[in-house]
Amino acid sequence: MSLPTEFAALEPYLEWDLATEAERYARRLASSMAEMQAFYDVAFPLLEDAIAYCDKFPLSDLPDDARTLMHLMQSLVMVSFPVEVWKQARVPDSGAAQIGLLVEPVI
Repeated sequence: MSLPTEFAALEPYLEWDLATEAERYARRLASSMAEMQAFYDVAFPLLEDAIAYCDKFPLSDLPDDARTLMHLMQSLVMVSFPVEVWKQARVPDSGAAQIGLLVEPVI
């Protein structure tokens, strides 16, 4: 796993480099709010620059560093509601409900 040099601040969070939504959701459920908050605090300010960096490449042919960055930003989306709204990893009042994605857009 590698990152573009301008995103080196994300290196401590490479465990969030997860290719599938199911992996990201499982990681969210296994993480504490403090862990998610720390990742969010570093990643969120880099979001627009990360999108601009990834947009330089076709989605079907991302270089490894851009793919890692994209996965980290997808993980950021996964933790954004728990951090910003719910203050817990699970969706409030959802019981055992979960959503399964049948096909990943890009792995």
